[in-house]
Amino acid sequence: MKRIVALTLAGSLAMGLFLTGCSVEQVSTDTSTPVSSGSEGSANTGDRVLNVCNWGEYIDEDLITQFEEETGIKVNYQTAESNEALYSLLKSGGANYDVICPSDYMISQLIEEDMLQPLDYSKIPNFEKIDDRFKNLSYDPENLYTVPYTWGTLGIIYNTTMVDEPITSWSAMFDEKYAGDVLLINNSRDALGMALYYLGYSVNTTDEAQIREAFQLLSDAVSKGVYQSKVMDEAFQKMEQGNAAIATYYAGDYLTMLENNPDLAYVVPEEGSNWFVDAMCILKDAQNVDEAHEWINFLASTEANLANMDYIWYASPNAEALEQYPAYYEETYGEPLDMELYEIMAAPQEVLDRCESYLVLPEATRTLYNDLWIELGL
Repeated sequence: MKRIVALTLAGSLAMGLFLTGCSVEQVSTDTSTPVSSGSEGSANTGDRVLNVCNWGEYIDEDLITQFEEETGIKVNYQTAESNEALYSLLKSGGANYDVICPSDYMISQLIEEDMLQPLDYSKIPNFEKIDDRFKNLSYDPENLYTVPYTWGTLGIIYNTTMVDEPITSWSAMFDEKYAGDVLLINNSRDALGMALYYLGYSVNTTDEAQIREAFQLLSDAVSKGVYQSKVMDEAFQKMEQGNAAIATYYAGDYLTMLENNPDLAYVVPEEGSNWFVDAMCILKDAQNVDEAHEWINFLASTEANLANMDYIWYASPNAEALEQYPAYYEETYGEPLDMELYEIMAAPQEVLDRCESYLVLPEATRTLYNDLWIELGL
């Protein structure tokens, strides 16, 4: 097995956020310089800086240091725990980011609201290395705003010593016999999505009756005490230490958890699930645009993608890195890569064929999601 990924990033700053009440972690490779939401840009200081927001546990931090050493650009790196949390932070004006890495459906919403700027792809030559199947997708059909960063699936992580039999269905997320041992993912799109899948509806439905039926399924489970709590990155500790039996989370994070608890298993439920692409983009009001392009090009390289795959266990959209990773792993660790684990990280087409990508929902449907999520409580 590869090395164990560190589970915390230094310097966390808790912030109350509308919709999710999540926290934002702020990381600076120069501990003598505190990072603020409104980090000074190169225009003000004469120094080259870059303000980045990504997800927690989602980069090999050595790549940040390498980029800084190669370019002389100081990276202020922060994390948010969900797309909804990031969106709330951006809309509240609580941060000054240059580069963000949202998921597909949130990218569509940001484009719709004119919050992103078109990329200058002449400054991102490594874009050519992105596999064609990750280009011209529904969230950015003309490839104007984004460069894919990672992709993967959403599924169920479960502790094989704490359940009666292998889990195959989303029904486990609502089963009263596991009351108090189930973790509900703390974002409305994934939580309502798993209920929609279980009911046989499209995860992209705009039918209010179907969405309310999915909500009722969640609400009933809350009433029966099924869910221990809502979590995002807290799922790592709870699942690794056996403090919960079942969680909805992402394939790459499961593989990290597995290193610390070999009793864990992962499944994409038989009813289907979400497969996603997270992509790098530049905000319309970014102050450090040239630096942002350099960062995106650096992370799109084959070398950076191999290092990232090895560290975070999320699949790369870089065609060379995806093909080379098994050999890279064997050369690095002196043993063959377990191909069953590789197919969890980079799901084969037969798995993707029963999954859906999230599409951006109409504003009225997004408002309904938000209202129901607040009503759910927990």
